[in-house]
Amino acid sequence: MKNITQKLIKVQSELKAPKGQKNTFGNYNYRSAEDILEAVKPLLSEQGLLMTITDIIEQIGERYYIQAKVILTDGEDTVEVTGYARESLNKKGMDDSQITGTASSYARKYAMNGLFLIDDTKDSDSNENRTERENRAKKADVEAEREKQAKIAKLNDQYERALKAANDNEAPMELLTKWDKLPKTAALKEIAAWINENTEKK
Repeated sequence: MKNITQKLIKVQSELKAPKGQKNTFGNYNYRSAEDILEAVKPLLSEQGLLMTITDIIEQIGERYYIQAKVILTDGEDTVEVTGYARESLNKKGMDDSQITGTASSYARKYAMNGLFLIDDTKDSDSNENRTERENRAKKADVEAEREKQAKIAKLNDQYERALKAANDNEAPMELLTKWDKLPKTAALKEIAAWINENTEKK
């Protein structure tokens, strides 16, 4: 009896999702989420797999992102993949619901691309390429913010330890007040210098 991994490999190897959409302005064909769904449904049925797709709207700063989660199950095990797309601030000729729907379609497509190993790197769909770049930029921003917060936490910890050491060495209140008003990096240098000086005196 096949497990879900073997079934998924079978679907991936047999899936042929044509680029059924045409951008008349740029004169190129591209593949939509609907094209993938139409091609994959019979293969999922053959393997006894159920696929569901849900969307979650996330606000990051002043922008809204659609997170599409694709869940594949054989009734026992599951495989999950997510894709992101950012809503455009405005899109000529579209109302708010259409803008959200477009972002949802992109996010679902990216999630299914990952699940079924569909390579869209040769597509010339400028909107999708831009959204993909924005996804990468978003991830980079998140990682940068995590690193920043980690550095701040480390600096605060070092400052608290240094301040405790200064207190243990009976640092004058005026110095403690002064250090508290300084930037943490500058305060650390002064505290370290004061501790070294007082240690030598003792």
